[in-house]
Amino acid sequence: MEDYRVRYQQWLEDPFIDEETKAELRGITDENEIKERFFKELEFGTGGLRGIIGNGSNRLNRYTVGKASQGLANYIKKEGTQKQGVAIAYDSRFMSPEFAEVAGLIFAANGIPAYVYPSLRPVPMLSFAVRELGCTAGVVLTASHNPPEYNGYKVYWADGAQVVAPRDKGIITEVNAVENFGQIQRMEKAEAVEKKLYTLIGEEVDEAFDRNVQAQLMNPEMIARMGDKLNIVYTPLHGSGNLPVRRNLAKAGFKNVFIVKEQELPDSSFSTVDYPNPEDTKVFTLARKLAAEVNADVLIGTDPDCDRMGAMVKDSEGNFVALTGNMVGALATDYILSQRKEQGRLPANGVVVKTIVSTEMITPICRAYGVGKIDVLTGFKYIGEQIKGFEETGSHTYLFGFEESYGCLAGTYARDKDGVYAAVLVCEMAAYYKEKSMTLYEALLKLYEKYGYYRDGVKSMTMKGLEGMARIQRIMKTFRENTPKELGGYKVVMAKDYQTQVFRNLETGEESGSPLPVSDVLHYTLEDGTWVCIRPSGTEPKLKFYIGVKADDLQAAQDKVDALDADIEAKVAEIA
Repeated sequence: MEDYRVRYQQWLEDPFIDEETKAELRGITDENEIKERFFKELEFGTGGLRGIIGNGSNRLNRYTVGKASQGLANYIKKEGTQKQGVAIAYDSRFMSPEFAEVAGLIFAANGIPAYVYPSLRPVPMLSFAVRELGCTAGVVLTASHNPPEYNGYKVYWADGAQVVAPRDKGIITEVNAVENFGQIQRMEKAEAVEKKLYTLIGEEVDEAFDRNVQAQLMNPEMIARMGDKLNIVYTPLHGSGNLPVRRNLAKAGFKNVFIVKEQELPDSSFSTVDYPNPEDTKVFTLARKLAAEVNADVLIGTDPDCDRMGAMVKDSEGNFVALTGNMVGALATDYILSQRKEQGRLPANGVVVKTIVSTEMITPICRAYGVGKIDVLTGFKYIGEQIKGFEETGSHTYLFGFEESYGCLAGTYARDKDGVYAAVLVCEMAAYYKEKSMTLYEALLKLYEKYGYYRDGVKSMTMKGLEGMARIQRIMKTFRENTPKELGGYKVVMAKDYQTQVFRNLETGEESGSPLPVSDVLHYTLEDGTWVCIRPSGTEPKLKFYIGVKADDLQAAQDKVDALDADIEAKVAEIA
C-alpha cells in the first residue's frame, strides 16, 4: 500500500479523530484528492504551518493545529518558561478564531497560560503583545495574503520576532515528536478560564500599541498643518487592519479618511477580490472608484493580517500609479533619514536593514546620510533578529527596515512588519510633500534623479500540488548545477548559492563563503551591476525570480527588466 493510503487509513481508524471528520474522508471518491490530502504530513517549517484548510495530514485542521500546539508546548516546558504564557491572535480567515481557541486550550492543558485577543488583530499587534505581556511565545492564525482556501499557524518567540535558528529547529523537532493525536493534551474552556489559563487580552494592550505607532511620527507638527488637506482612501481588504489603521490615522491627525465600504468588514471569502494581496493593483479597483468621488491624494490597502501595505498615489498628470514595496522602502528611508538629520536625531551608529531581494537604491541613500546598511535573507524575522542583536550588543541603532514584498517597520516595539505603521507613514510622507506642492510619486522621481533610475521586478511562477513541488525542485537543481553564462543579454559575473554557501566569481574563479545562514536561494550579479535572485516561496506553491536593475532613465530600466523577464521565462520553459 502506498504511503498516502497508509496515512489515509490511519486517520479513518484513529480513535482520537471525530466521526464527522472520518465520514467526510470516507466520502472522497477521487483517488487523486486522497493523494493530495495525504501524500505527506503538513510540514511545520521554520515559520510554522501554512496550508489548505480541510481534513487530512497535508491540510490545516484542528488536528494538525493541535499537533503543532502540543509540540510547541512541549518545547516551552523543556525551556522552563511555561509560566510566562503564550499570546494568540488571529485574522479574518476561515477557521481562524476556532483554531486560535484550539491552540489556546491545548496550551492551557499543558499548564501554559494563553492570552488570546478577543477579536481579529493584525500580526504586528501579536508581535507587540508578546513583548508587552512578557510572554515566552506567540501564535497567530493567518495565511497572510494567500487565497481564501488557505490558513496558517505562525510562531513567535519572547523577543516578538518569528523564530529563527537554532530555536526553530528545536520546535520543529518537538512538533515532529508528537506521533499521534492521543498525545495532545486538552482542557475544556470553562475550566481553563476558571484556572486563569485562558485569558482575553484587554484594550490596554491595543492602546499601548497605538502609542508606539504614534511615537514613530517624524513630523507631527506638519501633520497638524496638513491633516485636513490630505484626502485618503483606505481599504482593509476584508481583514484585520480596519479598526487599528483608522484609529491610528485619526490619532496622527488625518481628518479626511474615506473607507471602501464594500471591503470594510471581515469576509473570509475575500469576495470583492480575486486575491487579497495589496501587491496586486486590481485590489484597488473599488478604492479608485471612491478616489474619483472624493478627489483622493493617496490610496492605501492592507492585506488580511495587516502586516503588508500597498499604496497608489497621483503622478504629475493626476493619474494614480502604484508604489511597489521597493519604492515605498526607498521613499521611507530617505524621508526618515532626512527628517532625523534635520532634527539632529541621526545617530552615528544608525543602520537600515533590508532583505537581499530588496532594491539596491538603499545603498546610495544610506551612504549619503552616513548611516549603515545591512542585508539579510528574505523574511522579516531576519530583520527582527538584527534588532535583537543591536539591543544586546549596542553595536547599531535600528532606524528602519523593509522588504520588497510590501513590509516595513520603524521603531522596535514590534519585531515583524507592520501594516498599521506603514499606512500612517505613507500618509505622513504624502502630506509632507503635498505641503511642498509635490505628489509622493514626484518625490520618488526626485530620488531617481539624485541616486539613479533603479527598477525592480518580481516574476512568480505558480506550481501547485505534488507535481508543482517536484517541478520547482527540478528548476532550482538545474540552475544550481548549470550557472547561466548570461541573463537578458548580460554576462553573469558572480554566482552566490546560499544553500551550498559558496559564492563564486565567474571571471576569476575565486570562491568565498556566505555571511548569511543556509537557504535555498540563488543570486546572480551581471556585468552591468544588474542582479537576479531565485528562490521558492516559503508560504505559497510558487517559484520566485527577483530582478534589480539601474539605468540612465526609467524606460531604459524597464526595458532591462522586461528583457530579463523574457529570458528567464525562456530558460525555465527549457527545463522539463
